[in-house]
Amino acid sequence: MPGLLGKKIGMTSVFVDNGKSIPVTAVEAGPCQIVSVKTKSKDGYEALTLGFGVAKEKNLTKPEAIAFKKKKLKPSKYLKEFRNFNIENYEVGKEISCEIFEAGDKVKVKGRSKGKGFQGVMKRHGFGGVGGATHGQKDRQRHPGSIGQSSWPSRVLKGTRMAGRMGYDNVTVKNLEVVRVIPEKNILLIKGAIPGAINSIVEINK
Repeated sequence: MPGLLGKKIGMTSVFVDNGKSIPVTAVEAGPCQIVSVKTKSKDGYEALTLGFGVAKEKNLTKPEAIAFKKKKLKPSKYLKEFRNFNIENYEVGKEISCEIFEAGDKVKVKGRSKGKGFQGVMKRHGFGGVGGATHGQKDRQRHPGSIGQSSWPSRVLKGTRMAGRMGYDNVTVKNLEVVRVIPEKNILLIKGAIPGAINSIVEINK
């Protein structure tokens, strides 16, 4: 199994064997139930769909509720498909825990970065602002400055960096190290920071 879905719990620090304190992110990884198995003969490719978390039945659409009932599964709140690995030993309903990872494994973590709303150019792009704080400059300190062109091309060029919505983007961080696995609590301690706010859903891949 190449990966799991999990929930970011927060950051802390742990001491490793050489006595160093290192920053880690705690992730509740699984248990994830196998919701469906895709095969080459039926679907054209091999994959597993994993479900994480428990959804309330009232929040499901009718087709979703029927699909879970047919398979005799508890409704999952989040679903994710994992491809490109051997699916022979997996069947619907089987649970996969964080024990597929070991301390020292290198992982890739995907998540949604924190949403920061509508931001100006100084925060969003690191602009220095225009004008000084004096000489009549009372309302221009954090402005982007001129954005137009001269008589040619007489328009604002595509891609010009301006104020706008910042954050809540898909972000992938590679080559993170699993420092510790706590199977009885379904927790992975991953070295460094991972994308997303606390309680956001992340995908962890070997």
